[in-house]
Amino acid sequence: MRDPVASDSALQRLEAALGELTDARYELTLFVSGASSSSARAIRNARALCDTHLSGRYELRIVDVNQDPELARGSRVLATPTLLKGSPAPERMLVGDLSDQERVLLALDVRVLEPADGGARPS
Repeated sequence: MRDPVASDSALQRLEAALGELTDARYELTLFVSGASSSSARAIRNARALCDTHLSGRYELRIVDVNQDPELARGSRVLATPTLLKGSPAPERMLVGDLSDQERVLLALDVRVLEPADGGARPS
């Protein structure tokens, strides 16, 4: 038989952990190469994703690898555009223009809250 007190405690710990994820501050660095169309698309997509899903809890830094090649090497960036999530842990790297928002959110461990009205999320 289950111990209801232990279950309540486990549920409270889980809810607290999920709350911490929801409040986590994201430190993101987007490495691009000049003013290429893929760089512009990646910048636009990164800003839209951050504004929509991380409003008020992110720092997005844009680095042109042509202007700062040492930072790119130090961060192990081999291709552009590359998005680096420094925090919250674990560190993640995504290569591409970030156009598949659902995959990007999943890869970055961004917890998307369901709409308050209980409706389905737009696809």
